Amino acid sequence: MGRLDGRVAIVTGAGRGIGAAVARSLAGEGAQVVVNDLGTRLDGSGADSGPAALIAEEIVAAGGKAVADTSDVSDHGAAEKLVGTALAEFGRLDVLVNVAGILRDRMVFNMAEHEWDDVIRVHLKGTFNTTKFAAAHWRSAGDGDAQNRIINFTSVSGLHGAPGQPNYAAAKMGIVGLTYSSAHALARYGVTVNAVSPGAATRMTASIPGERRRSPASEEHSPDNVAPLVGYLAGTGSGWITGRILHTAGYQVALYTNPEPVSRIFGTGPWDPDTLAARIEQAFGPALRR
Repeated sequence: MGRLDGRVAIVTGAGRGIGAAVARSLAGEGAQVVVNDLGTRLDGSGADSGPAALIAEEIVAAGGKAVADTSDVSDHGAAEKLVGTALAEFGRLDVLVNVAGILRDRMVFNMAEHEWDDVIRVHLKGTFNTTKFAAAHWRSAGDGDAQNRIINFTSVSGLHGAPGQPNYAAAKMGIVGLTYSSAHALARYGVTVNAVSPGAATRMTASIPGERRRSPASEEHSPDNVAPLVGYLAGTGSGWITGRILHTAGYQVALYTNPEPVSRIFGTGPWDPDTLAARIEQAFGPALRR
């Protein structure tokens, strides 16, 4: 018996890298998987049905159940059809894993408008699109005791602020906000929503200049090491955790704190600018220097 026997999962961006590792792992645990990938180049250009088909074929050859899907998750209507594919092929949907993404790296002062728009569209709008239609299905089912899961992908690029990726960082932090909001909104329908920040060697990380890479490629940083955390969150035993960010890299897993005030100042009326400046420096300066 696999931990995910009987569960149906959609994994976007599953034709390569982390998405492919997640799709294989979920299938290995017994899940039936919709392997979604448009098959674009790293910058989002082009399309190729081969990557999704190859991973689906690998899963089936290994004794699992999977179908390939080449829907563009950044297309609102296509995302609805993607959810429909899971329902038509497997009769249900339990898990949505949003991995799909592209890169258009540039410093903020050199970034073209389309480079900003395209990355936001694929990462943030794509995650919204699939979340919307999965959530709408679960809401219509009306089962507050369901064990449905949404697992989004964020990045240290946003959490820590990568200087050469303002579009990617903004999209990934937007996904964090969407995760928080969706976790609150969907709890009543038996849905948990969490975000995973992965550290792994992929074609995305290979495109980053060597001096900016956080770590070299190695077996420890294989995308396969990201998959177990996703598998846990996809299971029925993870219902206790929602609205959280978890980081996994190599053989470690970390839980991030959610944003909260670290220091406050209170006035008795409208602030005088000089008084406010003095109080901010007095109260917030030491907090930031800890």
